[in-house]
Amino acid sequence: MIKEHSGGKSAKRRIVIIDDHPIVRDGLSRLINHEPELEVCGAAASAGDGLDLVARLKPDLTIIDLSLGGRPGIELIKDIVVRFPGLLVLVLSMRDEKLYAQRCIRAGARGYIMKVEATEKVLSAIRRILSGERYVSESVAAGLLQQLARSGKPLVGSPVETLSDRELEIFKMIGQGMSVRKIADALFLSAKTVEAHREHIKQKLNVTSSSELLRYAVQTHLDAP
Repeated sequence: MIKEHSGGKSAKRRIVIIDDHPIVRDGLSRLINHEPELEVCGAAASAGDGLDLVARLKPDLTIIDLSLGGRPGIELIKDIVVRFPGLLVLVLSMRDEKLYAQRCIRAGARGYIMKVEATEKVLSAIRRILSGERYVSESVAAGLLQQLARSGKPLVGSPVETLSDRELEIFKMIGQGMSVRKIADALFLSAKTVEAHREHIKQKLNVTSSSELLRYAVQTHLDAP
């Protein structure tokens, strides 16, 4: 689904929203359009439609969710950064920022904010990114500073944090009860590739069997916000 908003000439900063939940798209649009210097010029429900919309409308900022059907959100960030240099990206997601915020920043996003935050913080994040700054929570910012102090070595608070972006996506899908074949179809990979990733995940998480990995993944999924 794509929705474009036509407006008159203005100096407003233009924003595209990519989120597969209609309530989020509509609510966020109303919130942003209420601000005198901001406007939502379009909204899309999928990664593909979102990329098409960005190409046509050339906004200043795009706000994306990580949970877009059929396409990992971090891969979408990387695509946007490559295809549209200079376009600012803010991630607005329900996924745990401890696992995803730094990954999104490394992929090219300028900010990360969770959907449970107050609307004032969402607007603050938008304005700070448009002014040339980055936006993350205080706890994530502290982690980034510690990482810099340690010469770029990643901080590891949980074995799950050692997973690569692709491994984390597959681990999440395992926790949702998806089979190897369904994961492969969703990520446009071969079943053999997914199996290889699953073996790497088992090694990194120090689990020895597929059933143990499944329990670990399900518990992690249930504990996620």
